[in-house]
Amino acid sequence: MPRSDDRTGRRRGTGVPMTQPSSLSPTATYRLQLQPDFPFSAAERVVPHLAALGVSHLHLSPVLEAVPGSTHGYDVVDHTEVRAELGGEPGLRSLAATARAHGLGLVVDIVPNHMAVPGSTFLNTPLWEVLRDGPASPYARWFDVDWDGGHDGRLLLPVLGGRIGDEARHLRVDPEDGVLRYHDKVFPLRPGTEELPLPHLLEAQWYRLAWWRLARSELNYRRFFTISDLIAVRVEEPEVFEATHATVLRLIREGVIDGLRIDHPDGLADPLGYLARLREATGGRWTVVEKILTGEERLSGSWACAGTTGYDALRHIDGLFVCPQGAGRLFSHYRDFVTPLADEGGDWEETVRRAAYEVVSHDLAAEVERLVRTAARISARDPRPGDHAPWALRQALRELLVRLPVYRPYAGDASRAVQDAAMLGRAAAGARTAFRVPEEARAVDLIHDLALGVGPDGEAALGEAPVAADGPHPADRTDRPDRTDGPHRADRLDRADFAARFAQTASALHAKSVEDTAFYRYPVLLSACEVGGDPGEPALGPEAFHAYGARIQRDWPATGTVLSTHDTKRSADVRARIAVLSECPDRWRDVLAGMGEDAVCGAGAALLPAAGPADPMVSWLAWQTAFGLGATADGPAATGAPPSESWGRVAPAVLKAVREAGLRTSWTEPNAAYEEAVTEFVRTGPCGVTAAPLAALTAQLAPYIRANVLGAALLHLTMPGVPDLYQGTELTYSALVDPDNRRPAAFRPELLAELDGGTEGRADGAGAPLDLAGEKLRLTAAALRLRRAHPEWFGAAGSYTPVYAEGPAAEHCVAFCRTGRVLTVVTRLSLRLVETGGWWDTGLRMPPGGPWRDALSGGTGRELPGGEVVGLSELLSRSPVALFERE
Repeated sequence: MPRSDDRTGRRRGTGVPMTQPSSLSPTATYRLQLQPDFPFSAAERVVPHLAALGVSHLHLSPVLEAVPGSTHGYDVVDHTEVRAELGGEPGLRSLAATARAHGLGLVVDIVPNHMAVPGSTFLNTPLWEVLRDGPASPYARWFDVDWDGGHDGRLLLPVLGGRIGDEARHLRVDPEDGVLRYHDKVFPLRPGTEELPLPHLLEAQWYRLAWWRLARSELNYRRFFTISDLIAVRVEEPEVFEATHATVLRLIREGVIDGLRIDHPDGLADPLGYLARLREATGGRWTVVEKILTGEERLSGSWACAGTTGYDALRHIDGLFVCPQGAGRLFSHYRDFVTPLADEGGDWEETVRRAAYEVVSHDLAAEVERLVRTAARISARDPRPGDHAPWALRQALRELLVRLPVYRPYAGDASRAVQDAAMLGRAAAGARTAFRVPEEARAVDLIHDLALGVGPDGEAALGEAPVAADGPHPADRTDRPDRTDGPHRADRLDRADFAARFAQTASALHAKSVEDTAFYRYPVLLSACEVGGDPGEPALGPEAFHAYGARIQRDWPATGTVLSTHDTKRSADVRARIAVLSECPDRWRDVLAGMGEDAVCGAGAALLPAAGPADPMVSWLAWQTAFGLGATADGPAATGAPPSESWGRVAPAVLKAVREAGLRTSWTEPNAAYEEAVTEFVRTGPCGVTAAPLAALTAQLAPYIRANVLGAALLHLTMPGVPDLYQGTELTYSALVDPDNRRPAAFRPELLAELDGGTEGRADGAGAPLDLAGEKLRLTAAALRLRRAHPEWFGAAGSYTPVYAEGPAAEHCVAFCRTGRVLTVVTRLSLRLVETGGWWDTGLRMPPGGPWRDALSGGTGRELPGGEVVGLSELLSRSPVALFERE
């Protein structure tokens, strides 16, 4: 066995701990995005490097059987098998064994909300049987299907490329296999219908094949957001929970999996009940949830989990590096360049409101109509709130939904009752103003009470969970009692159904209207257009960050924190680059102005009429995207490389942006000529020879980009919570929206070995100076190893104490101390700092005790005494950040 040569128990030169990982909180996790091009075996090969880096757990994307070729794994088709394309269960077990041998555990992402509707539906056995046998299938309770929602009691499958009359010639019956084929898609046949003529055969099935465009208004199953090929699962049903979690729970019991990340809990009918059941089933294993908190929203203290996946931390870190005054001036330049309408990017709140109306009226029309039907039944049953026209209920629903400032309310969660009541009350007050006749506005009162879970007598209509876990599901039209058998029971089920459905629809609306629409219509500062962010208020000061850190340490010390994920629209380093523009808005204006007509995309000419205007919003977005990616620094403008080198990444991201924005083209109504013009503009402009001014700006801003990149990384790695590193982000990592951010990562174990050997980047000049990637790697390894060696300094038993600089430039320093043992010091708004004369006599009083040893000094052993004020010009003379440890 290799000998241990220090008190941390690390193997010489590797940083690998000798101890086995525990089932308690990780010290840090490392996310690996598994896919056929990066299976378990590839992950196994990088385990030694990640162990040496200093993480305690690998964090794996979903590992259960998914649609063949999936690059993400969230389209699960079989919960009983580990994905064969990744290496199957033997491959997962081999990875776990190798990780365990290097002292690492495994955290796995699971998807409780939905399954895939694959083209070959037999891949999804539960769905296949429901399509074949209908409501009588034992799997009918798995899926949230409204069998009474039109279509003669059939499930709508919107999979045809055109109307059924035009597509019938492509349908082929295979009686021997008992299937119906449509191109490469396969569907089961109801037993006994194989020999029927095609028109009668289609009518005899438990599903209705339909044109894909009918999904918007006619769909009668719940889905993931607006994605019709992801059908929602009713995991609140005990038997469904047990069946869909059996494999994962077995792997936990057998020691293969140590912790869980829960995808999209807001899609569930009862997140509170689900997490309580999961905690019991896992024995309390560390679990975080992908809950997006908005504004001042707080995670419910009733949720049985360690916290969120960390987008709230991302928001607080990013906000520190945005200059509030500069962001305002940048908006002025944006407004002059783009001249947007208020609701098309000219005003954040107006842009969000318009997007919400569009999504709730168009994309989520089917979900709203189901809520209208349920509300109408309840209204007809009780004369006091009753006698509402369907149009009034529909309008009340839309008006209330678009005014919710957060993802969703949680009826039945007592810890959120007061804040949800206040939030829905404010939304209802605004919704009433949309009605011209006050009496008709009473429909809002009914919808408000139903969403809140309040019964007709003003008392709570729901228990702790919005859906009875041991009884028939509200949407289960075929196996619940006849409505004549007790109107109170029918009313209770309908009210529970409405509360759960309203919350689920609200969640989908917020995600689609804000993050997937408004973020792309308001590209003022792209670094602020990130999950959990607020582009209308992109800047947050040190006090807000310290308040957040103290609260997390107190309430959720084991919560997750992130900077880059598989879902971020831009990686942390891309955002760090773009954030510098808030410190030099006039330079950005001048760069665009200096390029004249070449700065503006002429894609508007592709619109009707032919002589349409140019599209300056696309131009603004495309130039910022190229600057953030660094395309001009590494691509054709700097090296003469062919445009495809950067164009192949920037163009798809810009195209996705204009489709998501939905102003000139969209995914469902594409304008091919416009998209062609946008692509050509990106190739010849931001990614072409005309982009030379961006390369010059990049060179000018390099020191301040460095400060942002290193500052954000150090804050993330040392603040309260459990940091989750996305693959490759220990180095400089530039990635745009998916699929760009899901490419297999590059790893540099040889560089880490050089750093550990002390021959690279020595501050005393003994080695060659490090580039930014090397600096970030050294910083990351130092912080992670410190966390792993001393988990008590960073965990629930530790503390978080802000440390304030003193002097004229104090606002440019963010510092805090962890448990009196670790001091983090970061420079913010470094360009503004230089422009105002630097640190001058600004100093920082070192915390008591000492001596404080510089953990980033490259082996020189710099030490500072405790309790004394040290000038920041001296403290940060070598780097814009510092990390000190007190033994």
